[in-house]
Amino acid sequence: MKSILATVSIAALAASTLAAQAEDRLSAVHAFPTTLIYTQSFLEFVEKVNERGEGVIQIDVRGGPEAIGMFQQADAVRDGIVDMAYAPGSFYGGALPEKDALVASNITAIEARENGGIDLINEIHQEKMGVYYLGWFDSGVSYNLWMVDEPKFTADGKLDLTDVRLRGNAVYNAFFTNYLGAQVIDLPTTEVYSALERGVVNASGWTQIGLVDLKWDEFVKYRVAPSFFSTDLGVIVNLESWNALSDEAKQILQDVAIEHERSSVEALRQRRDEEFATLAERGMTEVSLEGEAAAEYLKAAREETWGRMRTQMEGHPMGLQHYDTLIGLFYDLEKAAAQ
Repeated sequence: MKSILATVSIAALAASTLAAQAEDRLSAVHAFPTTLIYTQSFLEFVEKVNERGEGVIQIDVRGGPEAIGMFQQADAVRDGIVDMAYAPGSFYGGALPEKDALVASNITAIEARENGGIDLINEIHQEKMGVYYLGWFDSGVSYNLWMVDEPKFTADGKLDLTDVRLRGNAVYNAFFTNYLGAQVIDLPTTEVYSALERGVVNASGWTQIGLVDLKWDEFVKYRVAPSFFSTDLGVIVNLESWNALSDEAKQILQDVAIEHERSSVEALRQRRDEEFATLAERGMTEVSLEGEAAAEYLKAAREETWGRMRTQMEGHPMGLQHYDTLIGLFYDLEKAAAQ
């Protein structure tokens, strides 16, 4: 009897060991703190994968910028230090300037998935960085310029940024410096609250969502319209890690990513409206450029970004391959004309 029980126990142990071995696991990091809406969106995606992929694929989240610096995460994925990262493409724009097609985009991931834009971005990621571009999450959210003091305008209706200490970063510095003529101070997101508190900066670009999470509205009281750009947050996976996954694991990951591309668009639109209402209750005032000044502002944001993409692409071995195609896939002229 003991012999039979021992045999059964060994068989059960072997079966559980094989099951554990069969389950693929990916380690992951995220660029922003967990308090930010975008990180929460990514963690929701992870939860969906782990629920649907039980016994097949699981994602183990190691943390955010406290685990690996936000600007080092893409390199960490490329080098195999971690399998996956959720971060803005702008954080690795030097290696892949084509990401600017997403920054200047006026469409969502839903449309870019349907027209082949994301497939092309994935192809470029694999060729240039050795990573698999799994999905463009939280798209359809644009940026505003947020200011502590009431904006000033020139006689022809353009923004006058005299005496404005503008927090900058890679995503919008070309627009801020080349068109607006601003003096920028580059700071990571995690340091902006302190910089606003101490008066080191008194304005910043930021997305339409997240100011409440970051508590910048304690200092920032003006939102400049119109909004510009698009978020370029995506999930990249080390290509060797991706290729080592089972076909079933790959399918689950890709299916859930595409679903999250869609669901996050609607969820964040609703969140934007809620946050705008909250900010208005707290005293936030929207100040708008008008007419020709507004049109020129938006044109400059777009064309300065495309110009940066072109210049950086020219310095890469692939040159301007895909440049015109990317603009055509990620910027809808008919939609722009209708707005």
